[in-house]
Amino acid sequence: MEVISVSVDSVFVHKMWQDHELTKMVDGGVPWPMATDAAGNVGKVYGVYDEDAGVENRGRFIIDPDGVIQAIEILTPPVGRNINETIRQVQAFQLVRASGGKEATPAEWTPGKPTLKPGPDLVGNVWKVWKPEGPSK
Repeated sequence: MEVISVSVDSVFVHKMWQDHELTKMVDGGVPWPMATDAAGNVGKVYGVYDEDAGVENRGRFIIDPDGVIQAIEILTPPVGRNINETIRQVQAFQLVRASGGKEATPAEWTPGKPTLKPGPDLVGNVWKVWKPEGPSK
């Protein structure tokens, strides 16, 4: 897995953000590179660049090794992201890819939890894996 963050901010703004904010929230700051997209070219390609404001909305794209976008999340400020959910989704995509599509992950799946076996027998029976104890009362 490779993570890269991209914004219209300069490398100097990234450094200030890393030194004065991120290191206080994450021990050592974020462990991935922050790339500059001053002209918004990357943001335009991914549909997150706001021409009028000259900024990029917060977008998260999970791209598989073949270059195919598997998941997209776009949030406008002031809504924050959940890195744990991003990691969970990457792990789910990796598991499905490694299985050659013979496994799928149900809602709220986390590593070590049961997976689904796609096929006709699964129709109407997802709940037996996803929530085997039955519906909540």
